Amino acid sequence: MTEIRFLPPAAKFIKKLKDKKLKKLYQEAVDKIREDYAVGEAKTGDLSGVYGYDIYYNKTNYELAYTVEYLENVVVVIIMAGTRENFYDQLKQYMRKM
Repeated sequence: MTEIRFLPPAAKFIKKLKDKKLKKLYQEAVDKIREDYAVGEAKTGDLSGVYGYDIYYNKTNYELAYTVEYLENVVVVIIMAGTRENFYDQLKQYMRKM
């Protein structure tokens, strides 16, 4: 089974969520990614190697960004989660710091 790891920005965002339905949608998204990590949309350019997964809830677009690493087994690393607004700018800033 595919292993899932959360980096601090994603873990912090999901932990802070108070809306149980939205939290459940994120959990379902992670489960889908665990089953088939190619389910997200592969990004290009600066974010090459990163996948994005869209979650629509309450007229708002939320995003989940992750990468796939091939170690002894497949490991999906959830980098960041949040609302669509400025999401990819923040993701690029975080990726530069890594």
